[in-house]
Amino acid sequence: MNFLNKLLILTIVSLFISSCNTNKKDNKINQPTAKKVIEDTLTKHLKPFDPNLPTIGLLMYNGVLQSEVIATSDVFSKPTEDGKRLFNVITISQTKSPITTEEGMHFVPDYTFDNCPKLKALFVPSAYDMYAQVHNNKIVNFIKESNKTTDFVVSNCAGAQLIGESGIADGKKIVTWIGGGVQLQKDYPKLIVQNDSLITYVEDGKFSSSNGNLASYISALKLLEKLTDTSHRKFVESYLYLDRLQNWDSN
Repeated sequence: MNFLNKLLILTIVSLFISSCNTNKKDNKINQPTAKKVIEDTLTKHLKPFDPNLPTIGLLMYNGVLQSEVIATSDVFSKPTEDGKRLFNVITISQTKSPITTEEGMHFVPDYTFDNCPKLKALFVPSAYDMYAQVHNNKIVNFIKESNKTTDFVVSNCAGAQLIGESGIADGKKIVTWIGGGVQLQKDYPKLIVQNDSLITYVEDGKFSSSNGNLASYISALKLLEKLTDTSHRKFVESYLYLDRLQNWDSN
């Protein structure tokens, strides 16, 4: 093999190696690192507070029934069919410390009573034992103050006791957990307590209430439709597969 042929072969090999190295380098640049993928996964679900959106506030405290918090967040956090976000959905508690639900899960509140933004609606959930909440003046006063600026106040289950204690719905219809209405009427005679064995949800002016637990989806969906429209409510219902719950034993 003469010198020119050897030189040509060496040149081709060098170009090939250089090309391979360049492609590998380019691929490394274009492909995200594992660390970046993990970081994106941790942050992509965060929804920064948007002051241009109406805000739905979910009251929390130790012992709260988590289904009544989750139901409301489930409903109002869903976007429109074209992916548009409609609401800020925030949790509120007396302090920034994590609260422990009745079921044992730990939830970290977004805001406290002191820095809570203006709310479009406040949802008041329940606990199996409401004594501590009803006798907590800070919780009761927060509900009173919020009522001055919110357009809607919703109670679920025994959250009706906090509404009664606050006095904000005196003279209004309200329903509570199944079996709790008689005592609620005795404790708060100014409320117009509905028959909880027959009525799941009731609305009276800016106030609405439900039996709680999974019936909390009803109160959330009712208000969602009022704040948006029927088509969006139906979209959210389908998003949540609520039709499957309604027909789960039909097969």
